Amino acid sequence: MGRLFGTDGARGIANTEITCELAMKIGRATAMVLAENTQYKPKVLIGTDTRKSADMLASALAAGLCSVGADVLMLGVVPTPAVAFLVTEYGYDAGVMISASHNPCEYNGIKIFRSNGYKLPDAMEEEIEAIILDDVKRPPAVSGGEVGKIVMAQNALRDYINHIADTADRQFYGMRIALDCANGSASVTANTLFKQLGAECVVLNANPDGVNINDNCGSTHIEGLAAFVREHGYEAGFAFDGDADRLLCVDEDGELVDGDKIMAIIAKYLKDQNRLNGNTLVATVMSNMGLFRFCEDEGINVEKTKVGDRYVLERMLEKGYHIGGEQSGHIIFLDHATTGDGELTAVQVLNIIRATGKSLKQLAAEIEIFPQVLKNVKVSAFGKLRLHEDADVADAIARAERELGDNGRVLVRASGTEPLIRVMLEGRDEAQIEDLAGMIAEVVRAKLI
Repeated sequence: MGRLFGTDGARGIANTEITCELAMKIGRATAMVLAENTQYKPKVLIGTDTRKSADMLASALAAGLCSVGADVLMLGVVPTPAVAFLVTEYGYDAGVMISASHNPCEYNGIKIFRSNGYKLPDAMEEEIEAIILDDVKRPPAVSGGEVGKIVMAQNALRDYINHIADTADRQFYGMRIALDCANGSASVTANTLFKQLGAECVVLNANPDGVNINDNCGSTHIEGLAAFVREHGYEAGFAFDGDADRLLCVDEDGELVDGDKIMAIIAKYLKDQNRLNGNTLVATVMSNMGLFRFCEDEGINVEKTKVGDRYVLERMLEKGYHIGGEQSGHIIFLDHATTGDGELTAVQVLNIIRATGKSLKQLAAEIEIFPQVLKNVKVSAFGKLRLHEDADVADAIARAERELGDNGRVLVRASGTEPLIRVMLEGRDEAQIEDLAGMIAEVVRAKLI
């Protein structure tokens, strides 16, 4: 993990940690690195989610880019995967998303995609960091006709929506679905997309006001959607996060269908269609044991990576696999996209429901999910660094592992985007793993605060 860019871009509290000054510096450094690599005037597009701080940071970033000679296309509010798609579709040198994804409104972040739609490689991020933090190079201040220009995109939403609609194998007429847009980026795309595909939609939490993004709604607060679907007789519900790159589902009874179950459903369907590249699904170590057992029973290989969609994607690209993702619902379909896309995932789930004639409830029932407990412990930055060095924490983890034996597992890791240690336990006995997770969390809280 870099000094500015974590596993998912630069992220922090807007205007105190992710400041206008920092955004402008990132713009200037990015333009310099792009110019050196392309040898011509770079073109960069910028999208945002619905946070109140988004326009402020996008403006500062654009000013920094233009001051070094880059031209900027402002997309406005779009999903993160729209930036990854449009940077390639429009032939731009880089795309930037201003978003903090599933985090509360006070957070924001800056995520950069290169011209092929993938996130910047580590080496390029490190070069940008060195310019900003170490002053290894001084970005030029161009003048006159060399200053970059800013223009507003006209058809970005329509181009992205049509791209996702084209991945549908069939129309969805007669299907009654509910969409929770988290008062975020999906608010400007989801209703149009799914109605275009013929579904009967009701849209929830699609009235962003700058501060209500992810506020008791969306994929981080699935309860409201679950109750709505159950009470009003919809056959499925789809919940997006703030920048619409993740998806969680609920079935007709309001039961959660998380990223692990979604991946299992998709992998099995693709295998049955002889379309699962390498007969392999890529998942992270945080995925549920139930996913691994299901894939084993179905004859599907699972490759495990570190937590973070960038590591999933790296493994997919390295070995030629086409489907991978995370329990959180960040799922990558390399046949259609270069990053996770919640709306794309929802379309693929609806494809499978229609193709198999099974309900989402029936499809999800084939996967047994083991009880899982996740406790997030707030720690200091120094505490995060000491996670694997503290003897008492190591002893607590070892004790839990001994008690669980082969009937569960323990995973304790530092968050890549927040000042948290995540304590995850899994096993057949929910009371046991709850007690053990609490024990580890208390030790972490006492030693790494």
